[in-house]
Amino acid sequence: GATGPRLNNNQLYKFSYTTEVLVDRTRGSKEGSAGYRISSDVDVNLVWRDPSSKDDQLIQLAISNVRIDPVSRRSEKKNVLHGSTAESVLGKTKLAALTKPFLVHLRNGKAKAFYSYWAEPATIKNLKRGLASLLQVQLNTGKVIENDVSGRCTVEYKAVKGQVTRTKLLETCKTAETGFTTHSQVLGVSRKSSSVTVFTLEDGFIRSAVTEETHSLAVNARRSAAAKVVSRQTLTLVGTEAGPLEAAGKDVNGVVKSIDGKLAAVGIIAEKVKSQCKGCPSLFEHWKAQQKQLEPESLSKATAPRSFLALIQSIRKASKDEILKVLKSASKTSLPQVVDAVTSSQTVASLDAMLEFLNFTDAKGLVLQERFLYACGFASHPNERMLRALLDISKGKIGSNDIKESVVIILGALVHKLCQKGGCNLPTVVQVRKMILDGPDSTQVESEVQMYLLALKNSMLPEAIPIFIKYAESEVGAYSTIALTALQRYNVNLMTDEVKQTVNRVYHQNRRIYEKNVRAAAADVILSSNPSYIEVKNLLLSIGNLPHEMNKYMLSKIQDILRFQLPASKVIQQAMKDMISHNYNRFSKVGSSSAFSGFMAQSADVTSTYSLDILYSGSGILRRSNMNIYGTSKGAMLHGLQVAIEAQGLESLIAATPDEGEEDLESFAGMSALLFDVQLRPVTFFKGYSDLMSKMFSMTGEPMNVVKGLILLTDHSEVIQLQSGLKASAEFQGGLGIDISGGMEISLWYRESKTSVNNRGALVVTGNVTVDMDFMRAGVEVSFETEVSLDFITTVQFSEYPFLVCMQMDKTTFPFR
Repeated sequence: GATGPRLNNNQLYKFSYTTEVLVDRTRGSKEGSAGYRISSDVDVNLVWRDPSSKDDQLIQLAISNVRIDPVSRRSEKKNVLHGSTAESVLGKTKLAALTKPFLVHLRNGKAKAFYSYWAEPATIKNLKRGLASLLQVQLNTGKVIENDVSGRCTVEYKAVKGQVTRTKLLETCKTAETGFTTHSQVLGVSRKSSSVTVFTLEDGFIRSAVTEETHSLAVNARRSAAAKVVSRQTLTLVGTEAGPLEAAGKDVNGVVKSIDGKLAAVGIIAEKVKSQCKGCPSLFEHWKAQQKQLEPESLSKATAPRSFLALIQSIRKASKDEILKVLKSASKTSLPQVVDAVTSSQTVASLDAMLEFLNFTDAKGLVLQERFLYACGFASHPNERMLRALLDISKGKIGSNDIKESVVIILGALVHKLCQKGGCNLPTVVQVRKMILDGPDSTQVESEVQMYLLALKNSMLPEAIPIFIKYAESEVGAYSTIALTALQRYNVNLMTDEVKQTVNRVYHQNRRIYEKNVRAAAADVILSSNPSYIEVKNLLLSIGNLPHEMNKYMLSKIQDILRFQLPASKVIQQAMKDMISHNYNRFSKVGSSSAFSGFMAQSADVTSTYSLDILYSGSGILRRSNMNIYGTSKGAMLHGLQVAIEAQGLESLIAATPDEGEEDLESFAGMSALLFDVQLRPVTFFKGYSDLMSKMFSMTGEPMNVVKGLILLTDHSEVIQLQSGLKASAEFQGGLGIDISGGMEISLWYRESKTSVNNRGALVVTGNVTVDMDFMRAGVEVSFETEVSLDFITTVQFSEYPFLVCMQMDKTTFPFR
């Protein structure tokens, strides 16, 4: 029997054919949809059949009587196509190319070759391929891999009496088009697609073929911001009449040549189409228009990220010289924001422009150099070339010490992102991995060891765990803190017995005395890595025998886990049933330290929580304050922000006695921030007694800036090849303008200290889905924006004990627009 459709000799099959495409918001509005329909007549006839095999046929298709209309009904005023003809829309040459006949070689119902003309415009060839792909059908049920206009895809056929249903598994399609997406699931975009064609057959050939294909894309963090593309094709037999005779010939190639020497097998998979932008402003013109919105004072307003996203789209199309022109003409105040935009664009030209523009040997360029490095760290889809560039910078001469450290710390973040995408074995990644893994033991300089440990903390390499275990028990408090906070970031499955034993040894001080903040960090690791009953019981038993304020901190931490029902709460409840560990003496400790978690925003798609932990020393001076913001969506988690302020060795200021294990600490206060899973270079407020004294009297109480800038959070770009031969392109970008500062001031006169963390931000997410043919485009945009401000201020008066503590959290509501 026949395996595919068979044409009768000397017969002309007359079809009507329409292909339409519609783009819309998923929660469709009558007004919102846009799209067009191309209708035509199609004549199909058999040109040649292999004498030895009836299912080996060469078929000619000819499109005629082309019409183009809008899909949704519009008033004459709104209808851009009103009064137009196919010729006026397509132009004479394209219409002539579309109506020129072409050939398809079908063997057993599968397209073996598609013959058209190399010189034809790509869009026209793609439309013809879309029609040719509709002839491809097999008459028996089964799963096969096929080539058609969408690419090389797995297809399922179901055949039932005169009807065949073809379901294309679109996620399997391989095409030449490449796109990219954000590696973080919480910030990402997800796509759902389906494609089904129903064929009815009569007298061995196709009577009708109807395809419906939909692709919907949604922003994970706000699924109502979603767009969809619907593509339909309908081919219907209108009638048959006498047709041309079959051509003579031994093989297909010979027959094709005899018909027209210029016909060639041009491949059935769609080819790339370059979209031309007629009358688009140049990057420089664009920049002139957006410049005002990128001044520092508007960073926490939604206009800044909106301009930033628009600028990125423009930079992505620009050459290195055009980009350099903008960098060189930007005002001193807006330049850091331009550096954010150029670096975030992540094109070959934008990286080259930055490397030429920045001079790392000049220490005065610190602000711009650091903004470039951070933007690399936050890159949505970094590649090996970016890592190579930073590695070369780290090996060259660098004017500023801070930048030396930042380069290495950010190298760690890029290694993490490249490994996540399966690039762990790329030559440069291997080189950087070796450099940072060997780093801590290769130097005696404290700041360099810290730099390598922070780079490893960013890299999240499993092979760094043994290094962290070693440094967790270090005599240098700063090393232990970095090592312990790094261990807390790993997946719980990687917390081996060896890790747990080390962390418990630190907390319980089995080998030596540790500083309080190191022990507090160890407790955090224990409580966040599936603690066993014994571990929790020992923690509870330690409360009451800890330094003064630490008792209160641990109590508060345990109560917060129970109140907020964090993963460890079940084990804690079990252990608390045991009365020895849960008695009044233990659980009535006074003090001012605390740990607290709460919800910032909850929606169906994303939950955002914050936590604030504060640990004081026995004298009432802040020892460690740690603020975190997390976002979770569909089981994936993102560490949005962490600001940790640490202070030590300040007892001499107020003539108080230091706590156990902290007698010889140098005076120090500083702040460390982690933003969107990337650890940044820590900032020092003061270090050493003389530095403290000079700052003490000049402290204005103005918070120090930790992070300021524009970050490209969501970045998703793809080309969706539709079976009709049309292409849809989807661009979703999310930009965040952020301004985070923190500070610490001490007044000896009023005997009070004050720490503050101020967060200001504005988020804008836009999504565009367009179907662009050279002659027409239809598109839809979805977007939302919100502005956020969140301040934590803690004031302590330590003139008497227990000292007075006032904690304030100010947060604005989150209006989504």
